[in-house]
Amino acid sequence: MEATPLLRPGFADPVIHAQGTFRMLLDAMSRPGSLHRLDMALEPPRRLAPATAAACLTLLDHDTPLWLDPRADDAEVWSFLRFHCGCPRAESGSAAAFAVVTGALPPLTDFAQGAHEYPDRSTTVIWQVEEVTAEGPLLLSGPGIQERASLGISPLPAGFKEAWRANRAAFPLGVDLIIAAGKTLAALPRSTRLED
Repeated sequence: MEATPLLRPGFADPVIHAQGTFRMLLDAMSRPGSLHRLDMALEPPRRLAPATAAACLTLLDHDTPLWLDPRADDAEVWSFLRFHCGCPRAESGSAAAFAVVTGALPPLTDFAQGAHEYPDRSTTVIWQVEEVTAEGPLLLSGPGIQERASLGISPLPAGFKEAWRANRAAFPLGVDLIIAAGKTLAALPRSTRLED
């Protein structure tokens, strides 16, 4: 018989910490390329970085189907998220309101793109990476950016720039990315352009 995984605690102060993380996520989405660091202690399941877990604890609920990539998809992670968030499991990225990707980033077209009548029905991807910095090869422009911003994501998959440009070209359809590394959060909303 398989042992039940140990259930890890969520936010120490669920209301205050969820509100603080939500403000960080709003700021990250409204100012693409800006970095935001969690200031609370959080010890999530080993496959989730604290920033990934904080985003999940803040955004997920019983009305938000979640898809986990194969690297994140284990009993401990599901027990943690189901207990603290109550989120149902989506069988594919295209059926998910949110997705957590901790390994290789799938094609962005694998996720729900929204519809012209309801562009908000797309998937928000929480992409866990090793490092995210304010300096890097991605030059950003668009809403929320005064002139240009730069962003470094490590590891940056081959073909990411082309995939993001295709995602941006479909605006107002397309996915939004929340980028999580350790205790740091950043975001790339679908309205953000990548410059050459």
